[in-house]
Amino acid sequence: MKTIERLASTQLTLVCLGLAMVLVIAGTLAQVNMGTFAAQKEFFNSWCVYSWLGDMKVPVFPGGLTVGAVWMVNLLAAFAVRFKFQRSDTGILISHLGVIVLLLSQFLTQTLAHESNMPIELGQTRNYSESFREMELALVMTSDPQTDRVTSIPYSLFSHEGPIHLPGLPFSLVIRRFYPNAQIGMAGPGQSSLATAGIGMRIGVQELAPVSSDDEVNTVTGYVEVLEGPKSLGTWLVSSGLGAPQSFNVEGQDYQIYIRPRRHYYPFTMTLKEFHHDIYPGTDIPKNFSSLVHLVDPAKREARDALIYMNHPLRYEGKTFYQASFGKEDRLSVFQVVENPASWAPYIACSLVVLGLAVQFLSHLFEFVRKRS
Repeated sequence: MKTIERLASTQLTLVCLGLAMVLVIAGTLAQVNMGTFAAQKEFFNSWCVYSWLGDMKVPVFPGGLTVGAVWMVNLLAAFAVRFKFQRSDTGILISHLGVIVLLLSQFLTQTLAHESNMPIELGQTRNYSESFREMELALVMTSDPQTDRVTSIPYSLFSHEGPIHLPGLPFSLVIRRFYPNAQIGMAGPGQSSLATAGIGMRIGVQELAPVSSDDEVNTVTGYVEVLEGPKSLGTWLVSSGLGAPQSFNVEGQDYQIYIRPRRHYYPFTMTLKEFHHDIYPGTDIPKNFSSLVHLVDPAKREARDALIYMNHPLRYEGKTFYQASFGKEDRLSVFQVVENPASWAPYIACSLVVLGLAVQFLSHLFEFVRKRS
């Protein structure tokens, strides 16, 4: 009981409020150098805020998720300790429950929701979307003419120098040099390269500071050595700025290696059948743009057409496909894909708050009428 009382203390509430204010100020100021998305991820969508101490990354301050989780526990404990239920307070109880559900939904959204985009050209079929900013190191076995076997390595594993072990593959990787952002071009006279195979032997790399603008993307670059046991097969340059993957062969199997936007694969496919771009007469201002897609889900034996246009997305399997953009002279349609398992929670929370307020108001109104009678 003492533990619950400590969790319900007003002092803990004030500490959480102070930490939240510091996070808001620090995160807002950090947007100048880091950009909106990076600052949001660093300060608000994290459990801890980290700083570099030499070559080590150490936690220095609780992140937004930690502060929010502690604050939620504090509110629940305070509610359990201080609230004495009476029939006349039913509406207050329901309204507070709605607020708790609303806070919980925000927490779930920050931890579980993600957005990506799916560009499709006319006649093209895709079963994956790509992240806006997250990158991955992809290894693709291309020997099978029917299917490609893909192994993806997340950014957190290849964004620093050192070995990477790959279960199920007959080789391993070693990151010899990594650049969060770089400028690549043909190597000049006397400019050396760490690459011993592939086009990287003729490419020069110049390290750049990571970009901070929201409309810019880092050119993630690295030198990767492929090892077959203790034997080195060579070192390749991989970069999100290269137009083609690098190729190598291990045990008679052909592989490709490259850095690409992180992909989210789906058990269904979408084919772009038609795209229409309407403008206001006499201007170049878009009036409406829409896409007719053919959705095929073999597991559910479903095959149907769907029209996606402005403010009318396609919702399927917990994902929402919005018509976001277009290009290539109206031959390319870009969908924004939003996946949020907690998307239902705000509606329930708002309904509970409204219901609680209505119950509380009506109960007092009926009591007032009864006394007047």
